[in-house]
Amino acid sequence: MLIILHIIGSVNIMAICISVFVFKDIFVYFCMLIISGTVTGNHCPQAKPVVNHCYRATQETGMAAHLKDKMGGAVSAGEDNDELIDNLKEAQYIRSDLVEHAFRAIDRADYYLEEFRDSAYKDLAWRHGNIHLSAPCIYSEVMEALDLQPGLSFLNLGSGTGYLSTMVGLILGPFGVNHGVELHEDVIEYAYQKLDFFIKMNDSFDRFEFCEPSFVVGNCLEIAPESKQYDRVYCGAGVQREHEDYMKKLLKVGGILVLPLEEKLTKITRTGYNTWETRKIIAVSFAPLVLPKHRENGKPRAVSLPAMFEVRSLQDLARITIRHILKKSGFGSLPLSRRTGLKRRNHLKQKREHRDTPLLTNSYLFMSRLIPGPMDNSNNQSSTDNEDEDEDCRRVCEQLEEKEENGRRKEGSVLVIETPINLLRERILCLPLPEPLKMYLLYYREK
Repeated sequence: MLIILHIIGSVNIMAICISVFVFKDIFVYFCMLIISGTVTGNHCPQAKPVVNHCYRATQETGMAAHLKDKMGGAVSAGEDNDELIDNLKEAQYIRSDLVEHAFRAIDRADYYLEEFRDSAYKDLAWRHGNIHLSAPCIYSEVMEALDLQPGLSFLNLGSGTGYLSTMVGLILGPFGVNHGVELHEDVIEYAYQKLDFFIKMNDSFDRFEFCEPSFVVGNCLEIAPESKQYDRVYCGAGVQREHEDYMKKLLKVGGILVLPLEEKLTKITRTGYNTWETRKIIAVSFAPLVLPKHRENGKPRAVSLPAMFEVRSLQDLARITIRHILKKSGFGSLPLSRRTGLKRRNHLKQKREHRDTPLLTNSYLFMSRLIPGPMDNSNNQSSTDNEDEDEDCRRVCEQLEEKEENGRRKEGSVLVIETPINLLRERILCLPLPEPLKMYLLYYREK
C-alpha cells in the first residue's frame, strides 16, 4: 500500500511540474495583463494626465512597449535640444529634413519659463496657467502631416506660445502667410516676447528666410465668415464632430487640415470643393475646444484675422532680396544637422560638437558691386575706393573662414566648442553702407 501511495504521489508531482513548465508563458503573460489593468479594460491610472500624450504604435514587441506608450513619453528624454531631436528621428516621428532643420533651429527650452527649463527636453506636454506646450512627438507629427512648403498660408488655431508658428515660419519663407488665433491675451503677449527674443537673439534667424507670425485674440470658433481660406490649418485643441465642418470651411481646395478629432490626430485634405480625404495619424489626448460664451445681445463676436496678403514696401523687399543674395553666395539657406555623422557619446566625458553649415568658400558675391559707390566731382565712380572696399570685404571673409575652421578643431578626445560665427551678419557689417542701413538689413538684431 505504501508503495502504491508513493507512486501516485510521484505522478502528481510530475504532472504539476509538467503543467507549470508548459503553461508558464501563459501564466506570466496573464499576470502582466492583470498588473497593467488590460484584463478589465482599464489602463493604469495616471496621476492627472497632462494633455497631451501621443499613443503611437512602436515596432517593439512585448508588454513593456505597450505600457510605455500608454503611460506617455513616446521617446526618451534628451540632454539638450539636439539630443531630443535625435530621439524623435530615431523613433520616426521626424522623417523629413525640412522638419528636422526647423526643430533644430529653435530650442524648445526658450519657450519655457526659466524655472521649468529642466523639463523642456522630455517628450511630455507642459502647462503653467494659460501657457501650454504640446509634447514634442505631437509637434513632430503635426509638422510632418502639414506638408509645408515655401509661400503657403498657415492658420494656427490655439497658437499658444508661438513655438509651432515660429517653426512653421522658418519653412514658409518671407512670402508666406503665418497667422494664429489665441483665446488668452496674456498668452499672446508671452508669444510676442518669445518671437522678439528669437528674431533678436537666435542666429537661426539669419540662416532661414522667415515668415513672421501674427497673432490675434479670440475664440477660434468665432472667426468672421468672410475671412479668407488657408493652405494649411492646425487646431491645437480637441475637436468634436459638430465642429468638423466649421474647420473644413477654413481650408482652400488642395489644402491640409490637421486636428485632434475625437481623440485621434487626423489629417484632412480638401481634394475638391465638396470632397475630402481623411487619414488618422495617432491616438492623442487634448483638452477640448472652449466654446464661445453667450453674449447678452445674442450676436456672436466675430474674430477678424489679419490681412492675407499685405503690400510689402520697397524697402522691405530690397532687404529680403539683399539678405537672400548674401546667404546664397556664401552658405546654404538651411543648417545641416548638428549631429550628422556623429555617434552617441558619453556626455560626462565629452562635450557636444556644434556644427554649422559648410561654407561654399569659392563663391562670394559682394554687395559693393551691386550698390553704386561714392561719386567724384566728375560724376565718375571712384574705382580706387571700390577696390579698397572689395579688398576689405575679402580680408574680413578670409578671417571668418579661418575662425570657422579653428572652431572645428579637436584636442585629444575632447571636442572644443567655439563661439559660432554668424557669416551673414559679418558680411552685412563689412558692406560699404551707412550704419543705419546696415542695422536695417540686420533687422536691428543684437549681436
